[in-house]
Amino acid sequence: MIEIRFHGRGGQGAVTSAELLAIAAINEGRYAQAFPSFGPERRGAPVIAYCRISDRQIRIRANIYDPDLVLVLDGSILGIVDVAAGLKADGMLVANTHMSPKEIRSKLHIKQRVATVNATKIAMEVLGLPITNTTMLGSLIKATGVVDRESVIEPLRNRFGRIAEKNILAYQRAFDETDVA
Repeated sequence: MIEIRFHGRGGQGAVTSAELLAIAAINEGRYAQAFPSFGPERRGAPVIAYCRISDRQIRIRANIYDPDLVLVLDGSILGIVDVAAGLKADGMLVANTHMSPKEIRSKLHIKQRVATVNATKIAMEVLGLPITNTTMLGSLIKATGVVDRESVIEPLRNRFGRIAEKNILAYQRAFDETDVA
């Protein structure tokens, strides 16, 4: 089983990202679950979402405390939330930042693998909004291969309708521009 923790801010699509990834895994014939962890937070407040993917039925329903993967949708969170808390020794952190993987490892004092992409820049150029959910999914898929690259396209089309093509373009650009080290 692969456990993924998503860190974002309210309104950036962390919950949507987790759901889209789970749908992609289910469409591949695997088991998946996605769920948020937030209370009465307002737009812009830090939020967490979770996703589990497995080849077998998933029976656990608890939050994810020791993730295999951590996805950070907003680089400003890197300075205020311990996003690497519990990250497994062989895990990976995927972050929306202008910094390199080496700089993030140094900043967070971690040894795990890191992937980075400037998802905010891509989202602004392609979508016209700093909503990084689909963009960061492209980075996550490039860095980890947790699902097939093409498996995310149908869930994006179903979720975003008339603006799906822009989201797919942002997804593909992040896939291409992600730096993994």
